[in-house]
This record gives sequence, structure tokens and C-alpha cells, in this order.
Amino acid sequence: MQGHFRGHQSILSTSRTSKHMTAGLVRRLLHTVFPMNCRTCDHALDDDPVPFFCQRCWNQITPVLSPRCPRCAHPFSSPHALTHSPEHLCGPCRKHPPAYHRAWTPYAYQSPLKEAIGLLKYRGKTQLAPALARLITLTHPGPTNVDVLIAVPLHPDRLREREYNQALLLAHHLGQQWKLPVLIDVLRRTKPTLPQTSLTRRERLKNLRKCFVVAAPSAVEGKTTLLVDDVFTTGATVNECAKALRKAGAQAVYVQTLARMSAHDQ
Repeated sequence: MQGHFRGHQSILSTSRTSKHMTAGLVRRLLHTVFPMNCRTCDHALDDDPVPFFCQRCWNQITPVLSPRCPRCAHPFSSPHALTHSPEHLCGPCRKHPPAYHRAWTPYAYQSPLKEAIGLLKYRGKTQLAPALARLITLTHPGPTNVDVLIAVPLHPDRLREREYNQALLLAHHLGQQWKLPVLIDVLRRTKPTLPQTSLTRRERLKNLRKCFVVAAPSAVEGKTTLLVDDVFTTGATVNECAKALRKAGAQAVYVQTLARMSAHDQ
């Protein structure tokens, strides 16, 4: 019986290897017929597994390892910031505690991830969504205390213009990896807003005030929700979403984004 099990494992491993080799040959053939260069270094793509990027550039995307605020994940400047007080919060979180319980933002918003998010978000390259979601699962294998995933919604006008919500694409693939349901059209954006990066803190809060509503409170009542978005810019958007979810009866709200903008990029 044990030998049979080992044989079965060997067959599965051989099958996976064969599929990987076949996929690589297909990519190489496609790039021969339709030449394409890496969007970061401009080198010709061969059998690189991530669309639009060579493996060498993609491997440069690594998580931020410096200590972070346990609440909003803001990186601390000192590598010893949490050595003696692991629960020490950053200044903004102490002064204005966010409505969410915790945020995970594993990567810095810099090249080549910055280009990849831009291609997904503004250029219609939705085939990048699985690879970007995998970056998240590499750093967050799976939340154990979450009931449902909810993508930060777009306003209907923006959704019609873009034809898809990049945050929902990420949430879909995360839900598949984590075996968690994704709630669609439960959280809604009721008014169009200006880009947050061009506004002061006071203007950001005013820009987003009463911007989100929960259309079906029973879907989140008593549940722990995980908000999903592509980029954590100022935190104002996810905070307003969290306020709406908690007002609707959510037990707790967590936040997962792919990357975080630095103050210099905002």
C-alpha cells in the first residue's frame, strides 16, 4: 500500500513537471511568433511564466522586511522599532485609530510591481491578476479568522469606463487560493471621487465621506471581513469602507492590499 502511494505521488509529480514544461514550450512558441519585451528591462521574453515580465525582473519583487505598525502596516524607520514593544502603533494610528483592525501591505509600490499594477489597472492586462494575487499568498498563506472577502468597489461610472474592478479580480483569485467566499455588490461606492493622492488629509476625508454603503447588511452582520484592494495609498479609502462595514454589523474588518505607496509617491 505504501509503495502504491509513493508511486501515485511520483506520477503526480511527473504530471506537474510535464505540464510545466509544456506551458514553457507554448510560451516560447508564442513569443517567437509574437515577439514581446519585458515591460521593465525591455529584454525579449522567452518562456517567462508571468505575462509581460521576464523572470529576472519579476524576482526583484520582494516583501518589505522592516518593522511595521501592527495596525496600518506603515513601515518604521528604525529596525528596532518593535523590539521592546511589539504592539507599538505609529503616530497616525495613535492619533486617529482606523476603523479596520489590521492591514497587510506586503510590498512597496515600486518597479517592477508598480508597472504590473498599472498594466492591470489602466491598460486592461487582466491576465496579470493571478500572478499578482500569488504575490499576496506568498506572504499571507491564508487568514484563519476571516469569513468573507470584499473588494473595494469602484463607482458605477468608473466601472463602466474600465469594464472591470481590478480589486475584485485580485479578491477572486485570493478567494480561490484561500477557499473563502467573495461577496459581490454588497459594498457599494455611491459617489465618484477625486484621486486621493492630490488631496490633503482633510480633503481626503471630505472627498470620501459617506461614499460607501452596505447594500445587504445581513451578508456581513456578525462576520469577520477582509477588504481587498490593489494599492494602499493614504488608507482613507479602506478606512471609509471599514466604517460602512462595521456600521452594517460586521464583527471585524481587516485589510489586504498588494502594495503600499510611500509618502514620496503620494
